[in-house]
Amino acid sequence: MIHADLSDRQDGWREQLWTRQLTEDTFEVACLPFFTYGICYRDVVTIDSNHLVTRVVRKSGHRTLRVALVVEHADRDQAHELLHGKAVDAGLPHEWLQGTYLAVDLPPGSDEAPFVEALEPLAQAGTLHWEIDS
Repeated sequence: MIHADLSDRQDGWREQLWTRQLTEDTFEVACLPFFTYGICYRDVVTIDSNHLVTRVVRKSGHRTLRVALVVEHADRDQAHELLHGKAVDAGLPHEWLQGTYLAVDLPPGSDEAPFVEALEPLAQAGTLHWEIDS
């Protein structure tokens, strides 16, 4: 396990990343980052002596679709079920954090259109925020 430094957003904030060690200081990301920009599943990164990511050595071509549900929104639970079903139906790896944050792996060549079609009206209604990172 390594960490990505997110202190530019909040002092002392880090995201832990599950990885597979390739060399002493080179790791392949084996999880779906929820908050770390520019790092996706299977990207290869290097770390420093504090186990913090220093740079991306090789991009995998995977992208991460991130969704943050608005906790107070009346339709949050329905949106959760809809998005979970979309990920399962598409057969895409995905992870939930606290039932509010969703990260979906978009492998090279995958089509995000079914998600975007579902996300756009929910975003316009104020139910969620979303983005795709690569």
